[in-house]
Amino acid sequence: MREIVLVSKIDNRKITLKEGENLFKIADEYQKYFKYKILAARVNNRIVELFRAPDRGGELEFLDLTDKDGLRIYQRGLVFLASLAIKKLNSNWKLKVLHSLGKGIYCEIYENERLMLPNSENVTTIKRKMRELVERDLPIEKRTFYKNEAKEILSKEGLFKTVELFKYRKKRTVKLYHCDGFWAYFYGYLPPSTGRIDTFDVQSYNQGIVLVHPDPKTDELPTIHMPKLSRVFLEYARWLNVLEVEYVSDLNNIIAHSERKVAELMLLSEALHEKKIADIADEISKDKRRRLVLIAGPSSSGKTTFAKRLSIQLRVNGLKPVAISLDDYFVDREKTPRDENGNYDFDSIEALDIELFNRHLQDLLAGKEVVLPKFNFKTGKRMRGPTLKLEKDNIIIVEGIHGLNERLTASIPKEQKFKIYVSALTQLNIDDHNRVTTTDTRLLRRIVRDYKFRGHSAHDTLKMWPNVRRGEERNIFPYQEEADAMFNSALVYEIPVLRIFAEPLLVQVPEETPEYSEALRLLKLLDFFLPITNIEDIPDKSILREFIGRSIFKY
Repeated sequence: MREIVLVSKIDNRKITLKEGENLFKIADEYQKYFKYKILAARVNNRIVELFRAPDRGGELEFLDLTDKDGLRIYQRGLVFLASLAIKKLNSNWKLKVLHSLGKGIYCEIYENERLMLPNSENVTTIKRKMRELVERDLPIEKRTFYKNEAKEILSKEGLFKTVELFKYRKKRTVKLYHCDGFWAYFYGYLPPSTGRIDTFDVQSYNQGIVLVHPDPKTDELPTIHMPKLSRVFLEYARWLNVLEVEYVSDLNNIIAHSERKVAELMLLSEALHEKKIADIADEISKDKRRRLVLIAGPSSSGKTTFAKRLSIQLRVNGLKPVAISLDDYFVDREKTPRDENGNYDFDSIEALDIELFNRHLQDLLAGKEVVLPKFNFKTGKRMRGPTLKLEKDNIIIVEGIHGLNERLTASIPKEQKFKIYVSALTQLNIDDHNRVTTTDTRLLRRIVRDYKFRGHSAHDTLKMWPNVRRGEERNIFPYQEEADAMFNSALVYEIPVLRIFAEPLLVQVPEETPEYSEALRLLKLLDFFLPITNIEDIPDKSILREFIGRSIFKY
């Protein structure tokens, strides 16, 4: 019998498994090294579930929810656990996942396809049932079926949107997860048993519930309260109703059957964007005291295109926008703070000369002429830049990651400022249990843009992405509820367009690199979407053009 030799990443110990032997026993031995329960493993940069036997030797790394892949597995497990609990409580109830909300996942419960508004008693009952299932530590198994068999099983569970999703699936087989009589489909991996999903909370929120998972940095289960972000997600849900596209299967049906309808979908999506930008411009223009607009958002949100389109709408309202670049207010290179690895931390707010920036803003708003700085990125020094004096109808536009942080403009009265948060808050879901995350949409945008305009490979982008995300978690997300307005830059048709650019780049990520498992995950996500190839129909002022090229705007 062939033997599989693995080398543990933790202690370099050689582990020999018999062919067909799974990883449960070894995981139990290494559990002492982990804060949370082990959920899966990574063997040679491929994720392997604990109940599966590795088919090759190599480096072995176990995952708990402090790992990004482990956290995704935990989140899916939490959705599966809640769905199982709800089915056990009432066979006519069904959980529908909508979107993330901080450290939680917002879901709604339907009874016979009608929205059920949960009360405190329902929430307590659901949480109690979930705890009971955790205590029982029931195995979560994965089985392979032919497509028709899988459709029949899922139809009995009432998961009709998943059934419809398989219409355009190329593979003949489908893997389904099973636990205690309940079947479901997940496009990513799940924990091996209910007992490993042991830290969570269930909170009543709006018309549904939030499944809260621990914050790995603090071990806390936070109370979710994000009213502004919630309103934007609800607004996008209404947009999807207008577009008659709620799930990936709805979008695929349009792509498969009518180029004309695809073009109409593009025009409608872009019109909704334009209307929202005009509404924000109108809100800014209402109060003549507002002279400073601050725009912030995570990477690849389309902030630059948004700022340019907002400027046009402000001009329609009789205002004359003037852009000031925060990059020109970097401190000299030697004064730049360093991160925990000793590298320059250009994302830190301390990397900016906040005192000078505030003084210049005060002088400008007081009608004085100001000599702006110009940062030389080659020398790492500030130089003398252009002079600026505001006229009566001028309004300052500042785009940067710290725009929502009150420290950036502490000397400017609140009534003179208007803060805008921009992000691609996707709510088009794969089916009732599988969502498209906002982070994945932004990452796909970034991969395409980095290759097209910066000469970076997908591997380069995936390698730097964790640092980008850390900066967002520290500098942007804690302040998003400080915004006076939020703009959702997601476009319902964009992933089918991004697929034709991103797919050839992702397949080139080397198998021997740590980024390979992330590339595989994104390729699996893209595979759910039929491609849109008539990209000439995308308007030249679209936010999507910032990433795929041929925009009317100069960047």
